[in-house]
Amino acid sequence: MTKRPPIQYSCYFSRSSKGEQFVPEHTLVYIISGSLVMTDNSHTISFNAGDVYFCRRNNLVKYAKCPPDRGEYQSISIYFDQQTLRNISLEYGYKATQHDVTPAFQQVSSSEIGNYMRSLLAYETILKRTGTDELLFVKQKEAILLLLALVPSFKSVLFDFSEPGKIDLEGFMEKNYHYNVQMQRFAYLTGRSLATFKRDFEKVFNKPPSRWLQQRRLQEAYYLIKEQGKTPSDVYLGLGFEDLSHFSFVFKKNYGVAPSRL
Repeated sequence: MTKRPPIQYSCYFSRSSKGEQFVPEHTLVYIISGSLVMTDNSHTISFNAGDVYFCRRNNLVKYAKCPPDRGEYQSISIYFDQQTLRNISLEYGYKATQHDVTPAFQQVSSSEIGNYMRSLLAYETILKRTGTDELLFVKQKEAILLLLALVPSFKSVLFDFSEPGKIDLEGFMEKNYHYNVQMQRFAYLTGRSLATFKRDFEKVFNKPPSRWLQQRRLQEAYYLIKEQGKTPSDVYLGLGFEDLSHFSFVFKKNYGVAPSRL
């Protein structure tokens, strides 16, 4: 599998909220134009053009990228992969002094960080070109060192290499069933191998995870449409369905009526 470049430029002409909602690596993002709404199970934050935000790895989040009127949503993202952070830890002696429980995402208010992220706009054409990884890795390292110099508390986040421990499966799934992520992600975040996750899941829920997820999402969809007056297009993405037609098909198969006819 091809390794993702350490810095990426993104551009969207229409509202986008699709894709897997698991954050595998720490990420620093500068919004060039448009706005972004991010939410997890505890809070929602709107970020606008000129804002910089940090997303912590191993978290589930939902997002909506919103382009401005007659414009496009644009951003630059720097990914801090674990191997790069381990190398910097060895080179400079950085270590996490404690296990900090920080939000899944947060705004970085430092003007110096904002200036640095804006400076990357000069590399826009390079960010879209292959064969420039060495330069991008230098800029990635710069970003890490600058972030640590200006916001020292990030040391306990960036250099915490611990993996998720085994946690209560039922509580976690009831809290996170609506996220559109692969089964391996759910297993990893509950501190289990995929095989152990499936085995433990059937012990707890008496059915395979894929079947339980679909039924639980449909149950919530029924409630939102029937009791709260939501439309199918309002709810399908938020409950982990990627396609409206597929959602309508499985809903009708389960309840005997199309969601639009409730």
